[in-house]
Amino acid sequence: MESDAANDHLSGDRGVSFLLDTDIVSAYLKNHPSVVRRVIMHYGSLSVSTVTAGELLAWAGRVNAPPSRLQGILDFLSACHVLDVNYPVAEIFGRIRAQLLDQGRPIGVPDLLNASVALTHNLTIVTHNIADYRDVPGITIIDWNAP
Repeated sequence: MESDAANDHLSGDRGVSFLLDTDIVSAYLKNHPSVVRRVIMHYGSLSVSTVTAGELLAWAGRVNAPPSRLQGILDFLSACHVLDVNYPVAEIFGRIRAQLLDQGRPIGVPDLLNASVALTHNLTIVTHNIADYRDVPGITIIDWNAP
């Protein structure tokens, strides 16, 4: 049986920097073993966008959210690089959104903003929602929560 490190080497995600989608951070906070293992393994090379940070903070602010959720999110965000949606990201977003709209393949604005942040910073996007990103040209996607 191969070690986790060997599996990661074979899957090509060693030495890569990652942009985590909201669903992956949520899975980490819910202690999904495969996601927790990868987050620990790649500690220091993890990023989230301000879009993901906002989605996570909204999740924590829901009426029925346990108080511990906000602290877990804040702790997680303090250990990540939080990347802004800035003008270079907006340029990529605008170019790709126009292209996808012209092709009749629009994707959600938050997902395209995340993809644009990943492309701007040459990051691999980590998501379980592969379908949300598959039409984005040039994006590299990996799923840490796959069965």
